[in-house]
This record gives sequence, structure tokens and C-alpha cells, in this order.
Amino acid sequence: MDLAAAVAERPIAKPATRFLPWIYALFFVSGCPALIYQIVWQRSLFAIYGINIQSVTIVVTAFMLGLGLGSLAGGRISRLERLPALPIFGCVELCIGAYGLISLRLFHLVGTHTAGAPLLAVALLTFLLVLIPTMLMGGTLPFLVAYFVRFSRNVGASVGTLYFVNTLGSAFACLMCARFLMRLMGESGSVAVAAGLNTTVGSIALLVSLAASRRAPDGSEVAEENEAGSPATGGKFLPFPLALALVGVCGFISLSYEILWYRAYSFVSLARAPAFAYLLGAYLEGIAFGSLYSKAVCSRRVSNPDTYFRIMAWLVVGANLLGFLLIPIMARLVHYVDYLATLPLVALSAGLLGALFPLTTHLSVAPDGRAGSRMSQLYLCNIIGSAGGTALVGFVLMDIWGMRQLSIFLLVLGLALGAAVYAGTIRSGFGRAALVGGVGALAAAGVLAAGPLFDTVYQRMLFKTQYRAGYRFAHLLESKFGVVAVGPDGTVFGGGVYDGRFHTSLVNDTNMLLRAYAISAFHPAPREVLMVGLASGSWAQVIANNPSVDHLTIVEIDPDYLDLIPKYRVVASVLRNPKVSIEIDDGRRWLFRNGDRKFDVVVMNTTFNWRAHATNLLSVEFLDLIKRRLRPGGVFYYNTTYSEEALFTGVTQFPYALRVLNFLAVSERPLTVDKDAWRRTLVSYRLDGEPVFDLNRQLDRARLEEVLSTADSLGTTSGAGSAPMEYAPTIRVRCRGNRIITDDNMGTEWDLH
Repeated sequence: MDLAAAVAERPIAKPATRFLPWIYALFFVSGCPALIYQIVWQRSLFAIYGINIQSVTIVVTAFMLGLGLGSLAGGRISRLERLPALPIFGCVELCIGAYGLISLRLFHLVGTHTAGAPLLAVALLTFLLVLIPTMLMGGTLPFLVAYFVRFSRNVGASVGTLYFVNTLGSAFACLMCARFLMRLMGESGSVAVAAGLNTTVGSIALLVSLAASRRAPDGSEVAEENEAGSPATGGKFLPFPLALALVGVCGFISLSYEILWYRAYSFVSLARAPAFAYLLGAYLEGIAFGSLYSKAVCSRRVSNPDTYFRIMAWLVVGANLLGFLLIPIMARLVHYVDYLATLPLVALSAGLLGALFPLTTHLSVAPDGRAGSRMSQLYLCNIIGSAGGTALVGFVLMDIWGMRQLSIFLLVLGLALGAAVYAGTIRSGFGRAALVGGVGALAAAGVLAAGPLFDTVYQRMLFKTQYRAGYRFAHLLESKFGVVAVGPDGTVFGGGVYDGRFHTSLVNDTNMLLRAYAISAFHPAPREVLMVGLASGSWAQVIANNPSVDHLTIVEIDPDYLDLIPKYRVVASVLRNPKVSIEIDDGRRWLFRNGDRKFDVVVMNTTFNWRAHATNLLSVEFLDLIKRRLRPGGVFYYNTTYSEEALFTGVTQFPYALRVLNFLAVSERPLTVDKDAWRRTLVSYRLDGEPVFDLNRQLDRARLEEVLSTADSLGTTSGAGSAPMEYAPTIRVRCRGNRIITDDNMGTEWDLH
């Protein structure tokens, strides 16, 4: 008796046909909270442990490993006879929802005591925090697959269908987060919505299970043929060890491409928070419809298994060719359309690769009682490959290669994988030699084309409709920390956004350096200064040479700036200044880790308030952290980037404040501008031995008086918002009604622009 017949003779209960739409709908909805949790939890953990590359890699890897281990556990459970799949699924969803309700409070409680922990401890804590819910999430697919295989007797169709509905739900959740959920509900509200969805799904699953058991209480309703009406297939065409290797490499390639695409879409979107959700949504949508295509393929009556392998090979080749071309195509299209219009390319490439998992499962897993368990092993291997792609590419290879070289590497790897899959269908040596030659030629063509294709991608993504042929960056640095570009005029672009200039002159002030020179106007003796963010080094050069400053500590997340600064004479000496010490770390994480350090002034000329993770440096929670790092009379002086929400948050958390252009100085003690003291400091200021103001020149004397006159508007209420300087009372009146920024509401990060 063959395997299919043996399975067919087993009296396994088939769920009533009328309940199948309910099961599909429930599994679709269960995919929504999973992605909401992922987006919110990742952001919450980044706020606690930092957004440097180490923390990002740890958090993402912890999520993946939790899903993989959960899949393995779910696979073992699925081997139990007469498994009550729907009741277990319902209970799992209820448990996930219960954890979701307490998750953020738990994260914050643990984070309060461990935010400054060593890297290894952070990795372990993160893994433990997300282990239970991610294992529960990862465990549902295997035993539902086993459940469906028992009546469909078709592994590929079962995996493809369930993978489609669940992943499509996750893609829909990404769209919800990007469009309105995170913006309107914040972190806690979004998690509450997710927990409510879990609870609803779990409750309905239990009710459907109860209704199904009443319909066929003795298990007598048995399937006579599988869902597709075709004979049982699978499990005898592809050796299981080869299947493990195949899904592992596919996972590696797929996530590696996602990392590259995220870098490109983050750059082109100016690092806006919704860009990640949109990209992830398109990626998951592609995987969902790729799974649906696999379901259709696996449901056909195929007499020759080579047909499956040829389809898989062409899917791999097509996915990698499109993945290789996607960034150059997108960089050219954004000259004409919004970057969101290019996301279907992401979906198509991801879908071609996403179709491989159900097909591989279909060819290597028999439709028996071990189907769920074997599928879970494949899923775990796919997760390990994906985590490997995240770690190796995001943590190692991005420090060695740029986007072009990484794209070539993935193209060659993908073509080699496609050739290996196709080679199994060729019986002659000549045919295999021709295959190798053809794939080699295709890879060589890709390598040769990569130069012109990738030569100007960053320029095109940065300037979009304003891009003009021939524009070249003076410097372009790509690493695991990000992308820093410098224009021929010395303008710095960090991650696709204006990040300052290599410029220190106050006489010819082209980048509002008056704000840096103004510290001595409101603080009489800024001896010990902390600066969060180095960038071009212009502010560091000005503050380090302030006559009153004894020591300047700089915390910078991207060490690439240290390679750029020596190339520009006006700032190069700051790296050699004995008063300066530089720490490479996330600013918030460094403050947590150095609770014993106190400063007269903390300066932060950081990025725009609407960029991803900007709230981490503008929120009430961050301001409270800064308070604990200030000496008596200390001042926090930071860039609000013209955000009235940021201004209102600052004057709400501190009793005294002074606005200087778009900067806000806040303190626990009164702030007043002493023009005479400011004049004395400016007159004595020297950069690299040269005076900032040469009083022998009329132009410099006139400019000195112009700078000092910026304080003349203080004490007036007329035109306060447009005046160069403004005290706290007028700011409170002018900005009242604005929202106070918190870690939870995330300020303007998710606003639609």
C-alpha cells in the first residue's frame, strides 16, 4: 500500500466545508496583530537599547529566532494524533493577546534597569522579552498545516493557502500602521488594537471549533479527495537535507535583498518612519501572492516532477534579476513618480522568491502525520538563513562593500542557486555545461552592467525631480551605520537628508552657526559640555574652542563622519583637540550607561523632528533623562527643527526656556541673555588660532553688532514666533494646544507628508 492510500484510509475528521472560510479569515486576521507587535515592539526596544547597528541586529534576530523556535515547537505538537487544531489555535491567540496587553509596560520595566547593560546581556534580555509571544506566533502555522494536510493530502496546497492568508494579513497590518494606526493610536494604542484582534480571533476560533465538533462529534465526516481534487503528492522528489539547504539559502537571499531595499527606500524617503512599514507591506504582499501561486502549482496533476524544479529555477532566476535591477530602476523612476509607486517591484521580486517555500515543502514533505513537524523544520531553516542574511549582510558585508557590490554578490548567489535547482532536471553532461555557461554569461553581464546602473543611484534618490545629469558627490561613504554623502560645496547629507556643512564662520554664516556661538549668551561658564551628534564637526569645532569650555564629550552613532572630517581643513583639528573626547554609541543609550556623568550644557543639533526615531531625542522621557545628567543650573540646548510640538514639550517639562532661532535652551533655573558677557566671549573666540571676529575690519565689526542684536527682541510679545530669541512665557502662549511628545505617541514621525 502506498503512502497516499495509507493516509486516505485513516479516518481523520474533515472540518465541515462551510467552516473553511472561517478558518481562512481567522488566519488572515491573526497575521495583522503579529506585524503590529513587530513594528511597535522593535521601536520600543530601540528606544530602550539604542538604534545603533548592534541593537538593531539583536532585536531583529531575536524576533526571527523566536518565530523559528515556535515553529519547531508547533511542529512537534502537530504530530499528536487527533489534534484539536482550532481550540489550540484559539488558545494561542488569546495568550498572545494577553502578553500584548502587558508587553510595553514589561519592556519599560526591564529597560529601566538594564538599558546600560553590556551587549551580550542586551541580546539575552531582548531574546527573553520576545521569546514567548514570537514562539506562540511561529507555532500556529505548523499544526494548522498538519491539520489541513490530514484532509487535503496535499502539502504544497495546504502550506501555500495558509501562508497566503496569514502573510496577506501581515501585509495589510503594515499598511494600517503606515497610514493611520501608529499616527492616531501611538504605541500603546496600536498594541491594544493588536491584542483586541488576538482576542477576537481566539474567541471566534473556539466558537467555530465548538460548532464543528457538534456537526461531526464522532469524526465520521472524512475527506474522500483532497482540496484540489488531485491525488496526494509530495515527499518523494526532493531529499529533505537538500530541501533544508534550499530554503536556508533562499531565506538568506530574500532577507539580504530586503536589507538593501530598506537602505534604498529609507534614503529616498528621507528616513521617514512609514517608509519601513510600506516596504515591509509590499515585501509581505509579494510573499503572500507567491504562496498563492505555489498553491495553484501544487494543486495541478503533474506527472513529471522535473516540471516543479524547472518552475522553481525560473522563479529563483527571475527574482534575483529583478532584485538586482530594482534599486537602479527605482532611482530612475523617482525622477517622475513618488517612491511609493515603485513598491510593486518589491512585491514582485519578493513574490518570486516567496513561492519557493511552499513548493520546496511540497516536494520534500510527505502528506502524513509528520507533515507539520517536517514543515516546521524547513521553516526554522528558512528563519536561520534569514537571520544569517540580516547578520552577515547588515553587520559585516556592508562594512566591506557598497550597494553595488552587495547587489552583484546576491545576483551571483541567486543565479548559482537557480542553476543548481535546474541542473537536477538535466541528464546530459553537455546540457549541464551549457547551463553553467549560460548562467555564467548572465552573471558576467550583470557584473559589467552594475557600474553604469549603480553609478548615480544615491544622487538620483537624493534629488529626485531636481536631479541633473553630471552631478557628483565629493565623497560617498557606505557602511553598516548608514550612508553619508558630501556635495561638491561641502554640504553634508546623512541618510538622504541635509546634515549641515563644513563651515565655521560667523561672519559669513551660511548654516545658522549663530546658534552654536550663542551658548555663552545664556550660560556664564559652560565648563563641561556633552554634544549628542557630530556630523560635519562644525558645531564641535565651535563649541570645543569656546574660551569657557574645559572639556567636550561627543556621542556619535555613525563613525563614518570621523573619516570625513580630516578631509576638511576648517574642522579637521577638532579630532586632535585635547579638550575633545568622542564616543561611538546611540545618544540615549550612552546617557543610560553613564549615569554618573554630569554636564553644564548638553547640546544636540540633531535631525528633523519627523524622521524615524527622532522622538527618542525629543520626548518627555528623554527630557527627564537629560534632567538627571545636568549639573545645578545646567542647560539642555537642542534643535527643535521648527516643531511647535517640540517647543511646547520642552517648555512644559522645564520651568525656564529660551528659544534661539529653531533651538531651545531649557533649564531648572532662570535663563537670561547677558549681551556684555556674550560680546566678551565672541571677541575672544579663536578657531585654529584665528579670531572669529577681526575687529580691525569694518565688516566684522558690523557683523558682531548684528549677531548681538538678535537678543533685542527678548521681553517683547510682538511677533514672538518670528523673532530670533524668545523666552518661555511667550512660547507657552504661542504653542498652547500642541501635543506633548512622548515615546508612546512618537510626535510627528508617522505623520503623512
